[in-house]
Amino acid sequence: MTTALFTHPECLGHITPEGHAERPERLRAVLAALSVPDFAALERREAPLATRAHLLLAHPQAHVAAIEAAIPAQGSVALDPDTHVMAGSLAAALRAAGAGIAAVDAVLAGEVANAFCAIRPPGHHAEAECPMGFCLFGNVAIGALHALDHHGLERVAIVDFDVHHGNGTQDILWNEARVLFCSTHQMPLYPGTGEAGEHGAHGNIVNAPLPPGAEGAAFRAAWETRILPALEAFRPELVLISAGFDAHRADPLAQLRLGEEDFAWVTERICDVADRHSGGRVVSTLEGGYDLEALAACVAAHVKVLMERGG
Repeated sequence: MTTALFTHPECLGHITPEGHAERPERLRAVLAALSVPDFAALERREAPLATRAHLLLAHPQAHVAAIEAAIPAQGSVALDPDTHVMAGSLAAALRAAGAGIAAVDAVLAGEVANAFCAIRPPGHHAEAECPMGFCLFGNVAIGALHALDHHGLERVAIVDFDVHHGNGTQDILWNEARVLFCSTHQMPLYPGTGEAGEHGAHGNIVNAPLPPGAEGAAFRAAWETRILPALEAFRPELVLISAGFDAHRADPLAQLRLGEEDFAWVTERICDVADRHSGGRVVSTLEGGYDLEALAACVAAHVKVLMERGG
């Protein structure tokens, strides 16, 4: 089988203010990296719009309504100092969430081996009732809840290697025993959550914070001693990845020191777990990564492994 690539041009329509780190050029860099002949075998699919019912899996009606009401006809509105919306933001966010849902459907139907969702805005900072950190809706959390409630899975794992802790995913799934959420991230750093002692209501959260300056060896050790054993014990039926690449040494927003080879390595290890417990079923969704050259190189390394493992 093949690896699917889900994306949509409307994800470029979320136009952030001048100088903002989460800008359309990020997605353009990713798509350019995946347009070369090495990636010709990707099955390219259009991300659909998420429905209101999909959003309500993770967010209350009031949150969805507030986002909709905040969208201006022109100009930009700041929801917080980091998070802005403009006329094209709602469509982009619905495509971002819809990509993950469609990817879960395709992988669980056996249409493709695995999938990568090249989308924006990202989602892992969006809490159940609060947009923040560039994020409007919890894209990956929504995908996990869809897999549970629509497809009847009993155990879904989310792994997050973005340099910033996925506080939104943790908030949405704190009380959800059917989802294991595992994260490596820099600490101290925005948003300030992700201490090792934060375990979730059912012991379903595993945080492995790393200090500023940590390099690939420390990152790999955290996975080998904390994250991978937890995944093995959980035996997930589906693995979802919050794929942020801002732990790269070139990224301007943090101070971890990873390289492309570390992201390839962790993708291999995640696929190993999926092969043992999930029939190889993996859906990865873009989160952060703000140095365009590093982002493109890391996505290419990540997707190359998905293709090799799915082929």
